[in-house]
Amino acid sequence: MDWRGLRVTVFGMARSGLATIELLREAGAVLRGADLRAASEMPEAAAWLDRMGVPFVRQGPESVTGCDVAILSPGVPPDLPLFEQARAAGVRVMGDVEAACQFLRGPILGVTGSNGKTTCTALAGHLLKEGGIAAQVGGNIGTPPAAMAASSRDDQWNVLELSSFQLEMAETVRVRIAAALNVTPDHLDRHGTLEKYAAAKQRIFLNQRAEDAAVLNHENGITRGFAAQCAAQVHWFNAGGRVARGFWMEGAELVADGRAWMKAEEIPLRGRHNIENVLAAACCAHLAGVPLEALRRGVMSFPGVEHRIEFVRRVRGVDYYNDSKATNVDATIKALESFEGGLWVILGGLDKKSDYRPLRPLLEARAKAALLIGSATEIIAGHLEGSVRMERCGDLASAVALAAREAQPGDTVLLAPACASFDQFSGYEHRGRAFKQIVAGLEERG
Repeated sequence: MDWRGLRVTVFGMARSGLATIELLREAGAVLRGADLRAASEMPEAAAWLDRMGVPFVRQGPESVTGCDVAILSPGVPPDLPLFEQARAAGVRVMGDVEAACQFLRGPILGVTGSNGKTTCTALAGHLLKEGGIAAQVGGNIGTPPAAMAASSRDDQWNVLELSSFQLEMAETVRVRIAAALNVTPDHLDRHGTLEKYAAAKQRIFLNQRAEDAAVLNHENGITRGFAAQCAAQVHWFNAGGRVARGFWMEGAELVADGRAWMKAEEIPLRGRHNIENVLAAACCAHLAGVPLEALRRGVMSFPGVEHRIEFVRRVRGVDYYNDSKATNVDATIKALESFEGGLWVILGGLDKKSDYRPLRPLLEARAKAALLIGSATEIIAGHLEGSVRMERCGDLASAVALAAREAQPGDTVLLAPACASFDQFSGYEHRGRAFKQIVAGLEERG
């Protein structure tokens, strides 16, 4: 696509939108930035646009007037009436990943799923580098695809975490090695139904060819069902036993197409779900050319990812773990399963129309208390009533303070909210770092 002279409005002036503007400015597009916020509400972005000579307009009818292309950041819903009207007027509406991938050189290794995709993406990139294969990592994790374009090379893999928000508008993106880790209820406030959410995830395989590879979780019913519609060769991963082709767990060993290559006890990450992440990432990296010996070295040297069952500190015999990325119920279940008991679990934030009742058995078995925060407090309390001690704490600082007062040596305080963070924080990273800052301030002597 020739962008020279095209009148383009980029919607969403966060990191991804600004990177898209910078990329298309170099490509010769005539640009505007748009956002629901006023310029005064986002002073840093507004100042950057001013330095770039890019005008800003509030999101509304005038933001698509005189526009050839509208590019939406992941947080901007594509089904808003504004964009339906724009399409009817002949404006091309596309996602920022669709635009950015037109500039990416080299093949794409993409990872999607409700949970685990950040860890799996980071690990896949780490394994490629351990195997001597050039790679850069980004997407929904860290660097936006638009910011990766300038440094991309024909001989370098682009390892991308791809969310449902990004995939629902990906029309022509070809992912050479595509992994779907799992699909469980999430983002139903955006997609409406589980079926529509799953369909967005499935788009990662949309433009694959027979010579490409699809990596699927055999244990997840929805991802298992994707296989029938994959044009690429299917490779499975399975933490529950042998599969026809792929990577699996057998006894205490990780196996690749019948060959044991690593012991489960050597994995430095906590929880069964991380065995799944290792199997998926290793399968992807092996398909890209990394030998089994390098996979084992790479897994053992992987430092983990911030906000994913991240050990923060031990204070007076109590361990504190940050799993702020547990933004849905299934992720919180996996976090709870990673500990034996003595848990003080911090739950809550912004509800995503979730059903919290599946948490009840694990909370009853392993938790001393559920400490509720944020706007979802009463919803969660209603779903968990009668299952576990609950304390309405309001905010993170109060929840940590209560746990610090009452937890006994050997207990664990776990932030695994099962909710989005936007009621009190700018994102799960902000929430996780706030938790770590609060924990860092706890006194060793109480």
